[in-house]
Amino acid sequence: MRLAIAVLLRQHERINFARFKQVLDTTDGNLGAQLRKLEDAGYVAVDKQFEDRKPVSWYALTDQGRAALKAHVAALQQLLEG
Repeated sequence: MRLAIAVLLRQHERINFARFKQVLDTTDGNLGAQLRKLEDAGYVAVDKQFEDRKPVSWYALTDQGRAALKAHVAALQQLLEG
């Protein structure tokens, strides 16, 4: 799930919680826990705003998160290539 979150954020500048939930087809609790772990690691930044008087959390990949994703993808490629 965390890899999918990072890949989505790499493809888009930012994504809100509702969109993540829709794309990943997961529960609020599971998604929230995974995003919190990525935020605690410094890989994801969250910007909480109000839109039409409703709270909206926007997530973006940090520079540290981009570097970690790049390293992880490189390691996966090495495993696949043998």
